[in-house]
Order: sequence, then C-alpha cells, then structure tokens
Amino acid sequence: MSILLNRESRVLVQGMTGSEGTFHTEQMLAFGTRVVAGVSPGKGGSEHLGLPVFDSVQEAVAKTSANVAAVFVPPPFAADAIMEASAAGVELVVCITELVPVNDMVRARAFLSRRGTRLVGPNCPGLMSPGERAKVGIIPNQNGQEGPVGIVSRSGTLTYEIMQALGRSGYGQSTAVGIGGDPVLGLSFSDVLELFAADPETGLVVMAGEIGGADEERAAELIGRGYPKPVIGFISGRTAPPGKRMGHAGAIISGNTGSAKSKVEALERAGVQVADTIEQIVDLVKQRLPKPAAV
Repeated sequence: MSILLNRESRVLVQGMTGSEGTFHTEQMLAFGTRVVAGVSPGKGGSEHLGLPVFDSVQEAVAKTSANVAAVFVPPPFAADAIMEASAAGVELVVCITELVPVNDMVRARAFLSRRGTRLVGPNCPGLMSPGERAKVGIIPNQNGQEGPVGIVSRSGTLTYEIMQALGRSGYGQSTAVGIGGDPVLGLSFSDVLELFAADPETGLVVMAGEIGGADEERAAELIGRGYPKPVIGFISGRTAPPGKRMGHAGAIISGNTGSAKSKVEALERAGVQVADTIEQIVDLVKQRLPKPAAV
C-alpha cells in the first residue's frame, strides 16, 4: 500500500504547458502516474502531451474528476494556484514551486485548513509511491523501488539519496514524501508520521530533518508518546553557524532553537536511532528490517 498517493489518483498539473511543467509531466507519465489534465489559463481547449488543457482547475475537475493537483506555477502566482485547486475540491495539492512569498503561504495555508485540503510543499520534490506506480513532483523515476520503508524528508536531495542508497541494498519504499524546506509548509513531519503509522505496508520510517524551526522536535514528541513503528532519524546541517541560512529558507538557527543538537537530542529521548550518515541509515534499517524487500 501507500500513503497520500496511489494508482487510482487522478492528477492535474497546473502550469503543465510551461517548460518545467512539460518535462516533469512527461516523467510522471513515464513512471505510470494517471495524469488526466493540465491547467493553463488562456490555453483551454487545447491539448498538450496528449492531455486536455483547461483554463481553470474547476473546469478540469468537473471534466476529469481529478483529485490531486501538481503546482508548477511561478512564485508570485503559486499561492493562488494552491487555493484555486482547494476551492475546486482537489483533495491533495503538491506545490513544487520555490521562493513563494511567506505572506502568500500564510494566507494559502489558512484557506486550505478551512477546507480540509492536504498540501505537500511548497519548495519540495513532491512524493512517490513506487509500488503504486504513482509520482507527483520531481523525484527521479529511477530512485523508486517498492518496499516497506516510509521516507519523510525536508530536503529533496536527501530524499533522492536515501531512496537510492536503500534501494541498492534491496529496501524499497512504500511512499517517499518530501515536505519541503520553507518556513510555512503544508503537511508536517508529524502529519506524515501519523499517515505512515496507519499504513499496514509501511514497516519502518526514515525521517530526515535539518536545522531550523521546531518541526522535528514536535515529531519527536509524537514518537515519544508511543509511535507504533521503528523510526530512523537523520539531521543535516550540523556544522551550520547560528543566524546563517543554509540552503532552504527555513534552515536557519535562531537563538537556542532549531539547532541540529537540539533535534538530535529530542529524537534520541524519544527512542529514535539517529544516523550520522546516509550509509548508517542503511545499516540501521538493516538491523530493524533484516529481510530486504522483494523487487
């Protein structure tokens, strides 16, 4: 099984006719994702990549029953695109766009919370459920391998590297979710952990965090209250100096909060084994899941 995304998911792509939208839609289709439509205002009634293009998400949903939206829209318009998808009844929105203004995302997240729409991102690689042949976002197709490991990460690159390292050792993924590294996000570590806890096919979770914010500490509190599955942790940015942003907009240490040390300590108090390297993640997974997944 999987979380959030499966072979029945019907995906529309906002901004599909642009260069990024085109390339990644092609990759999603090649992976097996059921992409059913594109949305590009002013291009409604045309076709692109053999798929119908609509002027609005509302029209696309009405005509194709799409229930997932992928957002490949420039930063000034991304928050509006997210809210448009939510208003049209889309259940899951995945926003790949980076550099979305923080004030815009505060407004968009409040809108989505009132409607119950789930959001992955922004500034994220999206998600992939290899056994379901379903992907929304930019995770490289070759990294996906079916198996029992759930992955949730703030970093796209770390997501890819962990998937690849585990796959080479025979440990595939139920679902890999890149939640993004911006200060204002949709689903949190805790949200995704709760979804993995309810998935019978996920036997273990790898959680890859980074400096900045307190999301990892909140996830540690959830795990410490009796999480039902093993969790392997990893925190990047351990040598980052306080007050300096490192990569992601949310990766900045302020005062005594958000440091790698505080996150590692919180996870270890919750009983999480925290790896120092990606290679050690694989070793710890092997200890908890001794039999590699069938591929």
